[in-house]
Amino acid sequence: MTRRLALLDDYQDVARDCADWGELAGWDVQAFRRHVSGRELVAELQGFTAVVAMRERTAFDRGTLEQLPDLELLVTTGARNAAIDVAAANDLGITVCGTGSSPAAAPELTWALLMSAVRDIPGQQEALREGGWQTGVGTELAGKTLGILGLGKIGTRIAGYARAFGMDVLAWSENLTAERAREAGARLVDRAGLFAESDIVAVTTRLSERTRGLVGRAELDALGPDGLLVNTARAGIVDTDALIAALEEGTLGGAALDVYDDEPLQPGHQLLDAPRTLLTPHLGYVTREQYRIFYQEALEDVRAWSAGEPVRVLRS
Repeated sequence: MTRRLALLDDYQDVARDCADWGELAGWDVQAFRRHVSGRELVAELQGFTAVVAMRERTAFDRGTLEQLPDLELLVTTGARNAAIDVAAANDLGITVCGTGSSPAAAPELTWALLMSAVRDIPGQQEALREGGWQTGVGTELAGKTLGILGLGKIGTRIAGYARAFGMDVLAWSENLTAERAREAGARLVDRAGLFAESDIVAVTTRLSERTRGLVGRAELDALGPDGLLVNTARAGIVDTDALIAALEEGTLGGAALDVYDDEPLQPGHQLLDAPRTLLTPHLGYVTREQYRIFYQEALEDVRAWSAGEPVRVLRS
């Protein structure tokens, strides 16, 4: 009997090139290039034994999982996925597995956004292509202060980049110690001080009930009309309405964003017209190196599960 495997959200049509899915004898592998969700997702996935979900692009809550009676294996790229109700999957007898990931992809994209924003690279390129020349004045990073909200693996790499550019580095997270901050080359401050003392704040913490809405109007106003907010973590950490208002009113200097409350970002969203913004379509993990890890280890997960010896199993 042929089993069916779905590769979701393969926007760039690269999933088949990143791993040899032909190794899965007896499996019919189907890649979905466009995003599907809700009722359409449930309808499309009927009859599939296994699904590979790309990061948190697709939600698998209890209600969705209960409507997929044939699903036995759910693989997420990466070691965790807040969009999957792992407890519900376990209750329903669905095995959930993860993969490894690249430590470089997200911090490098964060730094690329930061540098592009302070030198207005997209705006200057647009002006040049339209026949203009030097329509703005950039800002140097040397001597400026970078605040890092969440000094984990990503934040620590970004702290290293900032020091290489001659920046002072501040950091805050709820459980961060002064010693741990020093080890990463940063100075621990309180949350209010992070926004008040920084020229640029990079949001790199995880989204949780403790961090949801952590950055609101008070923090954005403290960062100020010359300040830049860079968010490559999760949109829910920042109050989007407050961010748009601060940009429109000029109380925040600018925002460089890679993440949004609803993805893909829909046409007509207020952020698309907000001033002083640099927006990318959640590219933090989208690299050739990362995709090879994701898909090759997802293939390993499916192969191991088929053999009755699942690997990288996630528990609730």
